This record gives sequence, structure tokens and C-alpha cells, in this order.
Amino acid sequence: MIYFIGAGPGDPELITLKGMKIIQACDVIIYAGSLVNKEILKYAKPEAEIYNSALMNLDEIIELMVKSHKEGKDVARIHTGDPAIYGAIHEQIVRLEEENIDYEVIPGVSSFLAAAAVLKKELTVPEITQTVIITRIGGRTKVPPEQELKELSRHRATMAIFLSVQEIDRVVSELKEGYQETTPVAVVYKATWEDQVIVTGTLNDISQKVKSKGINKTAMILVGDFLKDVKSYSKLYDREFSHSFRKKENL
Repeated sequence: MIYFIGAGPGDPELITLKGMKIIQACDVIIYAGSLVNKEILKYAKPEAEIYNSALMNLDEIIELMVKSHKEGKDVARIHTGDPAIYGAIHEQIVRLEEENIDYEVIPGVSSFLAAAAVLKKELTVPEITQTVIITRIGGRTKVPPEQELKELSRHRATMAIFLSVQEIDRVVSELKEGYQETTPVAVVYKATWEDQVIVTGTLNDISQKVKSKGINKTAMILVGDFLKDVKSYSKLYDREFSHSFRKKENL
């Protein structure tokens, strides 16, 4: 079996228990060495074959998977964060299906959730925002025109922007099409890693702050009023809120 495993944002303890157990059992480990914390490899058994996919192209990765599968070996393909978000697993899955090879996807903690955690913020604050937009700025990977930042910014929802900090000036310029210039922004470099850096500001000053820290990769950009010190609360635990579970308990 081939397993696509989300390793989480960086902290090796933020991998799921299921992901860790599969890594412990697999004969072959293929990990995204440029992004995955190498501490994850401590879960592999001593005799496991370990390969860094940063040094391989797609054909080489698939060839290794197919060869290992034919030899009766289980393969752990380890991706950073959660494989479903910018994980580049689609093209691998297509090739495995062409080879009639079974696979399973194990979810992981995405970096946008890790960034919210280290900021100690809720992304969906009642009456402030109930929508989270996950996106990126266009580059070598094109973005459909209707999904460009300047278009999405008009919703003024919480926004988590991946793979874009190297274009921070352009990001800010496009976001100002919809958000107010005073909208708060947080940039979290390598969330949950030992060398994590947090930069906060507004659309007016975040670009200069980020550049002064030398951050140009591996960072999450979070935008929205959820970052403010707001006093707006959920109705879930309001004493006046009718809750079916509490009703049953009171019977």
C-alpha cells in the first residue's frame, strides 16, 4: 500500500497518531525534504529505506513507488502540512491509478491552522467573519482571474495566503482592492518550528516589516479582522441559547 501522509506544519509531535504508526510500519519512506521536519524520520524503523523527494522528479518518485509495491513493500509518502492543500498529490495519485496501485491519504495539520494556533486566534469569530478563504498569489502556477487576491479581497473574509510571502508587495497591493488599509495582517514564518517568527501589522506596514526580517519563503499570511481584539461571542454557550444536549441532561 502507498500512504500519502500529512506530516503537519513542523513540530514533529503535530503529526497524527495514525500517520506516525504508518511511518513506523512502512518499509520505504519518501519525504519532502525541503519542507518536512527531518525529526519526523525518527518514527521510521531502522531498516526502512529513506528517500528525499526534493532530489527527485515525478517520474523517479512514481518509479520508486511502483518498484516498492511490486516487491511487497509499504510506502509512506510524507508531505508537509495536509496533503489536500497545495500538496501536489493529485499528479501522483493519477499515476498510481494508472498502475492499479492502492493508496490511502492520511490528513495532517495544515500550516494555516498552526499559524492561527501560535497566534492564539480563532479564524471564525462570530459577527466578524464566518468564512475562511484559502488561496495563493499567482506565479508559475497560474490563478484563475476570478480567484485573484484583488477579487477575493472584496469579501473581506478571513484569508489564509500560502506560497506568496516572496511577493509581499504585490500581495498587499491586491488585498487593498477590497480590505481597508488598516486591516490587520499576521505573517508567521515556519509556524511551530524552533525558529518560528511572527510579524504583525496592517496592510499599511506589513510589507516593510516582513522585508526587514528577511522573510521570503515558508511563511503563512493571515488577513482579517479576526486578528483584532474583538469582543464578539458565540451563542453556543450562551445561557439563553437552547442546546439539545443540555436539555437532555436536565431531564
